[in-house]
Parts: sequence; structure tokens; C-alpha cells
Amino acid sequence: MSQDTSVLSANIAAPPVAIPVRDLLPWGVFGLVLASLLIYFVGAEQGATSLISGHYVHEFVHDGRHLLGFPCH
Repeated sequence: MSQDTSVLSANIAAPPVAIPVRDLLPWGVFGLVLASLLIYFVGAEQGATSLISGHYVHEFVHDGRHLLGFPCH
């Protein structure tokens, strides 16, 4: 009466689920905007292109700026 369940479970495979592009597009746009903001604040938020006055943002992302290869001083 005992059956080998490993043989039975190996033959059963779940069919792949198709995800429509219209469901992924908003998340892709959100990720692109978020990545663009991150690159801006790490790479360009200083000096003449500064959107926020002072050096608080520059000091906050200073080490990340050097890690990614952006010059800052």
C-alpha cells in the first residue's frame, strides 16, 4: 500500500503563469524614477545643481558617492 511519493511528485509540474506587460509597466516606471532620484542625490546633489540648500544631503551620501566613483572634492 505504500507508494513512493518522490516519483509521483516529480511528474507534477505547475504551469508557468503569464504576467501581462500592463501589470509590470507601472512598477518598471516606479523603479526607474526611484533609481534616477537615487543617482541624482548620490551623484549630482552639490554645488550649482543643488535642489536642497546646505550640505546635509552631500554629507549623507558622501561615502556612497566615493564607492560609486563620483568625484566630489
